Amino acid sequence: MAITSRDQLIAALANSRHALFDKASISNAVAGRFYSLWRANGQPGQGAIPAAAALCNKDLLGALPLVNQTAPMSNYLAWVDVASSLATSTLEIHDRLCHQAGLVGNLATLQTTNLPLNLVGIEPERIGQADHSQLQWWLEWYADTGSTGVTATVAVTYDDDTSGNVAVPLAATSRASGLYQILPFAAGKTGIKAVNSVTLSATTGTAGNFGVTCTRYRAGLFTVVANKAEVFDWAALALPEIANDSCLALLQLCTTTTTGTSKGVVRFAAG
Repeated sequence: MAITSRDQLIAALANSRHALFDKASISNAVAGRFYSLWRANGQPGQGAIPAAAALCNKDLLGALPLVNQTAPMSNYLAWVDVASSLATSTLEIHDRLCHQAGLVGNLATLQTTNLPLNLVGIEPERIGQADHSQLQWWLEWYADTGSTGVTATVAVTYDDDTSGNVAVPLAATSRASGLYQILPFAAGKTGIKAVNSVTLSATTGTAGNFGVTCTRYRAGLFTVVANKAEVFDWAALALPEIANDSCLALLQLCTTTTTGTSKGVVRFAAG
């Protein structure tokens, strides 16, 4: 049963479930880069480094609390109250679909990712459009790699089942929690359904630990003044439907050398 009227929305908000987040700051950031708050301490608790390629769901430590609904009811992201210790901070809420770690920076040969081909096992409602255009794929860092800047050649399978390589330049000394988006796609391609391997152009000098993560963007938030709460209602958020078992996690587009602390309340309206 979709929420189709203002009266239904008001009723759903009156009985909404709340999910709190209170994330500690991550240091060694770079302005203009995305960072994952998956490993940040606080609430939700620090997400684990995936030991092997795995699907993600709401029960993973690190995900925002979510209660599944029984059809025809669905959850909708209807309200967020957020504050950051940094001015002009941008946060995004993503559904973390699958992830894998264990790649290293001191190996210049092909490293297989083993992420699930065609996202097998993930509900279509979480994937979104059939052409995979709503998915975002990232190289995610779990431990710092070395001081040599290199290029990662990422072998992908596109939505039309063709394969190709995407070149992703990596900065020197890539830090833990940093993200590099796997872009740009080849001409005429709308989305990626699998990442098959990563090959570095040279060793970075330090093994570290990084991997591949697939997410789906659900909402974006921003703060203007440090430590001042900003409220985003259903209209600002576009009232996205949140599929059952979604592993909701925070990403941040950094504006300085730390991510700062982020606190807030997410309200899920059921309808």
